[in-house]
Amino acid sequence: MKIIFMGTPAFSVPVLDALAQAHEILCVYCQPPRPAGRGKGLRKSPVQQRAEALGLAVRTPVSLRGEVAAKELADLGADVAVVVAYGLILPQTVLDAPRLGCLNIHASLLPRWRGAAPIHRAILAGDAETGVCIMRMEAGLDTGPVLLREATPIGPQETTAELHDRLSAMGARLVVEALARLAALQPQPQPEAGVTYAAKIDKAEARVDWTRSAADVDRQIRGLSPFPGAWVSVGPERIKLLRSRLAPGKGAPGQVLGGFTVACGTGAVEVTEAQREGKRPMPAAEVLKGLALPDRL
Repeated sequence: MKIIFMGTPAFSVPVLDALAQAHEILCVYCQPPRPAGRGKGLRKSPVQQRAEALGLAVRTPVSLRGEVAAKELADLGADVAVVVAYGLILPQTVLDAPRLGCLNIHASLLPRWRGAAPIHRAILAGDAETGVCIMRMEAGLDTGPVLLREATPIGPQETTAELHDRLSAMGARLVVEALARLAALQPQPQPEAGVTYAAKIDKAEARVDWTRSAADVDRQIRGLSPFPGAWVSVGPERIKLLRSRLAPGKGAPGQVLGGFTVACGTGAVEVTEAQREGKRPMPAAEVLKGLALPDRL
């Protein structure tokens, strides 16, 4: 097929690679380069970097709402557009432009976790499973009918980073399958029951509250790893907590029970990986060689 690909972050790159091997990519759309790093120089998105490495045409419009942008896309004469974590709203003129419409790869079991942060929210909520849906796009937010879906369990110690990579690979495989079977697939409308929304992660959610249950704190640490990273203060320093597991023990909330095991409102959590300011992530045992925890966090 002749495909327009629309995506921006690292999650989208394996999908681009899979489609480039199986189909003709007419053009890649992604968000414009953004200021990044200490120097705030413009940095191309992971998708733009990969598309250019593959020798593909790239467009980075600020918006697709204007008539000119919509006409430029329509003039490509695509069979289908594949959209994954693009980051811009597609107006109806764009949704209607490809001959077979626009397909979206969404990292949840719709209608649960529509919206911006489905991977984070699934772990934060303690979901036993999540998955990927291939959806035919319409004007609503992740409301379109589903062509293919696949579920996967969430591991008891899995982080958002690990689940992100698994779902990205799953989405790449599923969309290639969906395109191969597109004429035979029957779109299934999403049920009205069970709709939830995955709001963007707010940095205000990242400070650890040890009065919560151990299960909640553990999910917070894993669900916000690596970004924005759950954190605690040790003196003037902010320490990011990146991996954890439930642990035996009890005490006053925030009480350090030994090593990097901390009492919660109920139960305790052992931090297994952390990151000091200006340093790389390290196993908790390595962090503690140069950091003395107080009796209570």
